[in-house]
Amino acid sequence: MGILLNKTNLPDDTLLREVLGPAYKFWEEIKGTIVKEYGPVTEEWKYYGVKSGWTLKLLLKKRNLFFLGPYEKYFIIAFVFGDKAVAEVEKSDLPAGLIKELAGAKKYAEGRGIRLEIRKKSDVKKVLKFTFIKINN
Repeated sequence: MGILLNKTNLPDDTLLREVLGPAYKFWEEIKGTIVKEYGPVTEEWKYYGVKSGWTLKLLLKKRNLFFLGPYEKYFIIAFVFGDKAVAEVEKSDLPAGLIKELAGAKKYAEGRGIRLEIRKKSDVKKVLKFTFIKINN
């Protein structure tokens, strides 16, 4: 269950920083690296209901990169990959467990999904690798 559940309280950077606490620096590093490598991004907050609450969608130009779900002191990033990107993930040096999880995920019209919990510095590298594959496929 998400933490930002109040539909009338549109999240902003201040609230995100407060909720994520020490993990906020990982969000800043992810976003900053993407902007540096690929150009400006757009952030769109969307409210998905009382169970999920607010989720941040990150777009590069008009392309959806991933969704960020804020939780108390950490966050989850959810990716959706098409077949070409899944094939690239399978050839990558990402951890075998993540590759297996994505390959085994149920396939929907928009692709296969995977969710990563971001709690420590080493998680940032995985997100950036997935993002690179997403952008280039």
